[in-house]
Amino acid sequence: MAKVISTLFISADGVAEIDPDWHFPYFDENMGRAVTEDYDAADVLLIGRQTYDSFAGAWPDRETAGDVDAPLAKRLGDMRKVVVSRQPLEFSWRNSELMKGDLVDAVTSLKADAGSKGILIPGSISVVQQLLAAGLVDELRLLVHPVAARRGRRLFDDGDTAYHLSVTATEVFPTGVIRVIYSPTEAPTEAPAKAGSDEVGD
Repeated sequence: MAKVISTLFISADGVAEIDPDWHFPYFDENMGRAVTEDYDAADVLLIGRQTYDSFAGAWPDRETAGDVDAPLAKRLGDMRKVVVSRQPLEFSWRNSELMKGDLVDAVTSLKADAGSKGILIPGSISVVQQLLAAGLVDELRLLVHPVAARRGRRLFDDGDTAYHLSVTATEVFPTGVIRVIYSPTEAPTEAPAKAGSDEVGD
């Protein structure tokens, strides 16, 4: 079964709506390597309409230009791209298709595809939020910037149910960015009382 992996740039106060003013000063070769590793883990991109428009408006030109990021641009162009949108789209980027039907049902089918190694969601906050609520995200790969953005859309919206996560990997970059990979997990059991603590009833 294919993993569903969310990869996001995020501020220390949880804002995942990127502002270039606080994001790009921290982008270095370490972050570039981390992003490449995320794309290596998947062969399907699952993206929302806004993310698609942004990517399709930039990556094909970068591939054609042949600059330093042309190999990544070609990789993205060659990948299957499934776009979540309520409106019909005319695709200008190769290997792009519109998701058919309900998001949860469609992603459940994608996960069950034995021929796929992974489904990567870059950005696309609303898509990630819906799939987290449905229990379909297998990994959250966050690049946490050492900045409090203070405004912008946050990854974790208001809700009645807590999301419990286990840390599977961490890395600290010289810029202060922390790469952390989470996997959903069950809520922890109540912690045992510390030795020597006062207990009522004895």
